[in-house]
Amino acid sequence: MTSDDTAAARPPQAWFVTTHWTVVLAAARSDSTRAQVSLAKLCQTYWYPLYAFVRRRGCSPPDAEDLTQEFFARLLEKQALAGISREKGRFRSFLLTALKHFLVDEWKKARREKRGGGQVISLDAQEAESRYALEPVDARTPETIFEQNWALALLDTVFDALRREHEAAGKAGLFAELKFCLTGRRSAVPYTELAARLKMPENTVKTLVHRLRQRYRELLRQEVANTVAHPNEVEEEMRALFRALAA
Repeated sequence: MTSDDTAAARPPQAWFVTTHWTVVLAAARSDSTRAQVSLAKLCQTYWYPLYAFVRRRGCSPPDAEDLTQEFFARLLEKQALAGISREKGRFRSFLLTALKHFLVDEWKKARREKRGGGQVISLDAQEAESRYALEPVDARTPETIFEQNWALALLDTVFDALRREHEAAGKAGLFAELKFCLTGRRSAVPYTELAARLKMPENTVKTLVHRLRQRYRELLRQEVANTVAHPNEVEEEMRALFRALAA
């Protein structure tokens, strides 16, 4: 059996038990450094959808940055983990609900001073505003925009992971040539043309594209599993991901 076959045949539970969100849930009521690291990693990956949500609720860029940083500061406090349980389910839903509660509390206090005590996660405000400026102006709710931004952040994470794998294997050039095959634009370049460009037999190129897509799907499922509490929630979260992208 090849390494690709082994990866494809690996049961979901084999990698699910070590995902970031399950680590947080398992260690929520203890002083666990591993839980803190796992939660921080998830927050670092998915901070932008929350920033965009706060902006959609009418906050200025400086206020949105301050509020997002303060939210993560409170979330990453050790005592905050005590309120997390496996019944909370998906990290996406937990995070949005927690953010809404936080914003209500902040607006009730009507604090005028600068919020937070410095950066908690690496939040590039200039990059965030550049991305936010590209958000479409429409009647969709902040929640709908959050779901779509969450889906895009997840796909970006998977794409970057796949790119790093190829770079580590000395195949950065091959990935650069084939990465477009991960989108619906694969047919834009015929296999014959792609084979000529890569100086490979056409069947070899087809095999490489098949393996690239297969690995992408596996990484996608693993990343989705990072954000849910149980293996049986992965499929529904995948469906929610594609619904959000289609919205």
